[in-house]
Amino acid sequence: MHNPPTFVFVHGAFANSFSFAPLQAELALLGHRSAAVDLPGHGFEATFPAAYQAPQILDALAAEPGRIKGVTLADNAARVIEVLERVKQNGPTMLVAHSRGGITATAVANARPELIDRMVYVSAWCPVELDVSDYYAQPEMADVDAGAFAATLVGNPAELGLLRTNFRTADPAALAALKRALAADLTDDEFRAFLNTFQPDENLDVGTSADRARAATWGRIPKTYVRLAADASIPLAVQDRMIREAEALTPDNPFDVRTLEGSHLHWLVHPKPAAELLADLAAPR
Repeated sequence: MHNPPTFVFVHGAFANSFSFAPLQAELALLGHRSAAVDLPGHGFEATFPAAYQAPQILDALAAEPGRIKGVTLADNAARVIEVLERVKQNGPTMLVAHSRGGITATAVANARPELIDRMVYVSAWCPVELDVSDYYAQPEMADVDAGAFAATLVGNPAELGLLRTNFRTADPAALAALKRALAADLTDDEFRAFLNTFQPDENLDVGTSADRARAATWGRIPKTYVRLAADASIPLAVQDRMIREAEALTPDNPFDVRTLEGSHLHWLVHPKPAAELLADLAAPR
């Protein structure tokens, strides 16, 4: 009898396990187990300063400490490894990462490849030739609106020891920029509903060259890259570049490449196509 894998989901920046609830529901209706991880300082471990509530006090918000300060990529990887060790006791695992979560997934695969039966990057960072921060200087990122998040940044990251973003802003220009970057194909209500699942704080550590994909470990895991065709924050050209670089690193184990229509967040708000894609990956071959 085929033992289907358990899907383990790793969220992106400012997100949490809540992001995956609709997708997990769709997968459950298809008969699949899943677990969504909250990285350290996320979900119910997140800091929501009183100054973040309404009416907002922006000066106080810019200075209040956050619990995610000092959280490292190694901490993130350790959290996912802990979950995978438990899940693996029940059968195969499929590690699914979105956006910034791809950095953590790569670090996990570098360290403990035996815990993962398949990796799935959904428009997720998969650093191979460059550090993630260096990809932003590449021509494939030229059309990305760098000011979309800058307009909502609160406080000095170096002083706070974290990134703090005011997702509860009422500034129409800032909201429009975020919507263009993340969810141009969602309704305004859908976009604001998702925005209210975000947390204000994110950690600073995105890894170094030592955390890029390694052929000897990461490279031996079967892997899929799901391109998001209308992603404006990690454009298709960047996704395709990371796919090419990964395939050059491990030509004998190339990505299985799939494509979903929609923006960076569309697949999470309207998850049925993504659930069907993942279920297909889990089907016996």
